[in-house]
Amino acid sequence: MSEPELADAPLPWAYGAPPLQAKLRSTPEDFVVEEILGYDADGTGEHALLWVEKRGANTDWVARELAKFAGVSPVAVGYAGLKDRHAVTRQTFSVQLAGKPDPDWSTFPHAEVKVLAATRHSRKLKRGALRGNRFVLVLREVQGDRTAAEKVLTQIAARGVPNYYGEQRFGREGGNVAQARAMFAGRRVDRDKRSFLLSAARSQIFNSVLAARVERAAWDQPLDGEIWSLAGSRSWFGPEPFTDVLAERLARADIHPSGPLWGQGEPPTQGEAGALERGIAAANSDLAEGVAAARMDQERRPLRLQPKDLKWRWLGDDALELAFELPAGAYATVVVRELAQSQTDNTTHRIL
Repeated sequence: MSEPELADAPLPWAYGAPPLQAKLRSTPEDFVVEEILGYDADGTGEHALLWVEKRGANTDWVARELAKFAGVSPVAVGYAGLKDRHAVTRQTFSVQLAGKPDPDWSTFPHAEVKVLAATRHSRKLKRGALRGNRFVLVLREVQGDRTAAEKVLTQIAARGVPNYYGEQRFGREGGNVAQARAMFAGRRVDRDKRSFLLSAARSQIFNSVLAARVERAAWDQPLDGEIWSLAGSRSWFGPEPFTDVLAERLARADIHPSGPLWGQGEPPTQGEAGALERGIAAANSDLAEGVAAARMDQERRPLRLQPKDLKWRWLGDDALELAFELPAGAYATVVVRELAQSQTDNTTHRIL
C-alpha cells in the first residue's frame, strides 16, 4: 500500500496546529517576490539583462512577449526561475540581441509588465542561476491567538521550518503525482510535461520522508546514518559520527539534515535514516522505480528551511505583514503554513 498523496493526507507541522486563520493573496500586492541573482551584469555583451516587474502575469508568457517585442526567437530569452502568477514579482530576464540595438524598453506594450532597468551582459541567464528570493507577504482577515502567533514566529526565526515542497509542485489537487503514476504505468506524455511529472514524483517521496521525520521531531536533528546538506550549495557529505563540531554547525545553520531526491541506485544514508528512506520508497515503489528508470541520479535536499532576516509587523487588528529571504528552490508558503491556515479551506493540511 502506498503512502497517502499530498492532496489526501495532512503534512505535519513542526510547532503544532497553526494558531491563526487568514487569507493570503487577497490581491497580487499582498504577495511580493523579488529575485536575488547574486551577481551583477558585466556591462558588455550581446544580451540585454532586464530587471522586470510583473503583476498577475505568467513568467513564460512574459518571456515570449519580450522576445516578440525585441524581434528575436523565444529561445533567445532566458530567466532564472518561474515566479508566481498571482503576485507582484521582480525578476531578471536576458534577451540575446546579437548585434541589434536595444529597443525602447519603456514602450513595452503590456500594462501589467514594466521593464525597470536594462544593462548589457555577456551571457544568457540560465534556469536555476539565482541565489534566492525576498518576500513581503500580507495576511488579511487574520483571526486567532496573536500571542501564540508571536511565539511561533519567534520559533521559526530561531529554528526554521520543515522544507516541504509546496503544493504548487504537485498541480491542482495533487494531480501531478497521479499523472506521474499513470506515466510510469505506460501512458504517453509530452516531453515538456514529463519533466514536471518526474519532479512531482521525487517531491512526493521527499515530502513523505520529511513528514515522517517531523513526526519523529527529527527534521532539524540528525538520525543515525545522516547525510548532511551544506547550506547555500547542492553539496552534501556523510554519514559520519555526530560530533560537537557537527552539532555547532547544525546550530548555526551551516548544515542541515537532508532527504532524498530519489533516483537510480541506493541512497547514501545508512542506519535509521537509511531505513526510513528505503521504507518510504518501497511504499511508493512505482514512483521510486519510475524515476530510477528515467536515469535520474540520487540527490539530496535539506530537510530544514531557515528563513533569513524574518521580520513581522501587525497592520492593524486583522492584517499581518511578513518579510524574509529564502534560498532558491524554497517555498514561502511552507513558512506561512506553520503560522496560519486558510480561512477559505476547511482541510487543515492545505498550504496557503
